[in-house]
Amino acid sequence: MIPVKTSAEISVMRDACRMAAQVLEEMAQRVAPGVSTLELDEYAKGIIDKFGAESACFRYKMGRHVFPAYTCISVNEEVIHGIPSKERVIRPSDIVSLDVVLRYNGFVGDNARTVFVGTVPPEVQSLCEVAEKALYAGIAQARSGNRVGDISHAIEQFIRPHHYGIIESFVGHGVGRSMHEDPQIPNIGKAGTGSLLRPGMTLAIEPMVNLGKPDIVIQPDGWTVVTKDRKPSAHYEHTVLVTEDEPEILTRIS
Repeated sequence: MIPVKTSAEISVMRDACRMAAQVLEEMAQRVAPGVSTLELDEYAKGIIDKFGAESACFRYKMGRHVFPAYTCISVNEEVIHGIPSKERVIRPSDIVSLDVVLRYNGFVGDNARTVFVGTVPPEVQSLCEVAEKALYAGIAQARSGNRVGDISHAIEQFIRPHHYGIIESFVGHGVGRSMHEDPQIPNIGKAGTGSLLRPGMTLAIEPMVNLGKPDIVIQPDGWTVVTKDRKPSAHYEHTVLVTEDEPEILTRIS
């Protein structure tokens, strides 16, 4: 069953998503050469604390692995779930994917963005632009009466002509009281298939796109996902509300 939120629940989710978006925005502004990913994570924690919210990532369990940080920060060939550290120092021409998931009054806001550090190679800039536009192509299909496959198909069809690798092992998902709810939202799919979308559903849509092949490897820390060919990867995400009309992006800075 895909949870359908009430008006009161949606109101709280708007607050959680607004906060998550603000944390992501402020983190993005602090990305610069010489800054460690641990510094960025600690800065994000301070903002989350100021809001009276909590990180939904901190101490999140996946099997025997417990996530030790407050945000996910993935650099260059790291796709998702990068663990911030003082050793990972940002350098010119890096790309840095920031993923902020917080909980406020029982509801979760989830968003991500890939940030350029100065000037990046043209092929990397194109990768990021395509990944972000693919996100909005998917969001446009998050309409009442459509199906999950319509979102997946739109994302895939936007990316395929560019011959990038689309991550299949990790997907978008429902979000609300939990960070991960039904449905799963792959970035590859067939239009007209999957669960029916209804007003009140809240979805985290998130293309993860590689400059090279789609193959990935999970590092020994149990979390950090990297491209097998070590080519750069881009990640963009919004939490979206299905309405009677246009999809509402809850994690957009107004």
